Amino acid sequence: MAWRYCGNQLKLWRTQAGVSREELCKEAGYGYETVKSMEQGRRRPTIRLLEVADEMCGAHGLLLAARDYLQPERFASFSLDFIRYEAEAIALSSYQPLLIPGLLQTEEYARALICAHWPPLDDETINERVAARVERKALLEQQARAFSFVIGEAPLRHPIGSTEAHKRQLHHLLEVNDRRNATIQVMPSGGAHAGLNGPLVLLETHEHEHLAYEEGQTAGVLYADPERISTATQRHAMITRHALTPNESARFISKLAEAP
Repeated sequence: MAWRYCGNQLKLWRTQAGVSREELCKEAGYGYETVKSMEQGRRRPTIRLLEVADEMCGAHGLLLAARDYLQPERFASFSLDFIRYEAEAIALSSYQPLLIPGLLQTEEYARALICAHWPPLDDETINERVAARVERKALLEQQARAFSFVIGEAPLRHPIGSTEAHKRQLHHLLEVNDRRNATIQVMPSGGAHAGLNGPLVLLETHEHEHLAYEEGQTAGVLYADPERISTATQRHAMITRHALTPNESARFISKLAEAP
């Protein structure tokens, strides 16, 4: 919405000042379609474009005032409620079959994933999202919180990024698994089990409210309905039963990390 509003104001000021889109493009150094996308709210207006348009249109800083509302999104918009609850949770249980969970990702792993986002993100947004994801890892330092993770075998075997970066990611998992407040289990590939329908995260708040979060490619659902929470909790319990024990998982990850 901020993009659309800012783009609309940009177009209104440009039209009122008698500045053509072509003239603005030439002065700002952007292609015609790029500026058109910004004016239509399909792309985030850049500070460079706002600066040039503000001067060319005589806006006296009114267009530039929008920059505070155009900061890159640190998280996907559909995940914001989950992120807020995650930051306050006293217990978190995660099952992720295809990726290393966000709280466990190294900066290299996170950057490789975020750079692969489609449609592509601009460099500023990539840097903001990587920094935000890395900052979340600080939650693991709080000993009063309990964390359990079940990770599919596939993301442990198949690198995201370079082989060296993957090994560093595996060693990081082993370090986390040594913490008193965290456990990591591996879900072996093959066979049917309760987790085949996708990732799942269970949360418990300070008030002992229980929530669950499920995320797809373009949407996330956070819910607290008791009946659904009961089903999700039972499902997660079945998932952990099929996974390797924490000690077995540590040996499994260690072998992968030391493999040539």
